[in-house]
Amino acid sequence: MQNFRQLALFVIFAAFSAITAAQVFLTTRPPTGDREWPVVKEGTTRKIAPHVYVIPSESVPRVPNVGIIVGSRATMIIDPGMGRLSGEAVAREAAKVSSNRELYLVTTHLHPEHTTGEGAFPTAKIVRSKAQHQDIEASGMEWVGIFAKRSPELTEILKGASFRKPDEIFENETTVDLGGVRVRLMWAGPAHTMGDTVFFVEGDNVLFSGDLVMK
Repeated sequence: MQNFRQLALFVIFAAFSAITAAQVFLTTRPPTGDREWPVVKEGTTRKIAPHVYVIPSESVPRVPNVGIIVGSRATMIIDPGMGRLSGEAVAREAAKVSSNRELYLVTTHLHPEHTTGEGAFPTAKIVRSKAQHQDIEASGMEWVGIFAKRSPELTEILKGASFRKPDEIFENETTVDLGGVRVRLMWAGPAHTMGDTVFFVEGDNVLFSGDLVMK
């Protein structure tokens, strides 16, 4: 386990140190404040590797970099944004780049801007690390309440937000084959949260690190 954590942290550090080579997205537009509408923006999806697309946060507070990984059989969504409005935007963007009916949904950690968009994907297969699942069980809805109190916009966006039970739970690491592309799911916590999970797209050499690596 210790060797795994050292490897995961090394991979994260390498991604941070070689941003261009690892194709980790950073945006240059400065944050404009919490009053900006914190919903994933449509029409901005970019292809960064043969099987990988990103909907960039564009430095809008409470909006994550969303990943879309497309295989020949299935598609994986990483961090579907905050609330159903973000999730629906992500679903429409994913439909532009993939016609797969089979969907996987994964999240880097429990915070609402990364997870609560899952409400727009009622049939997607949710896969979580055990530690992240425990995080969500213990305090997921508490975090929803904390965020909802921060502004009227967040109150509206998070109305009715909830968490589904995962379809699959793994301990430290697992691999999902989407058809011609494999994604390694690795628990890297405790760090930003207890359940931080990173996703490495084999072959494309793209790492989604969530809030373990931030500008």
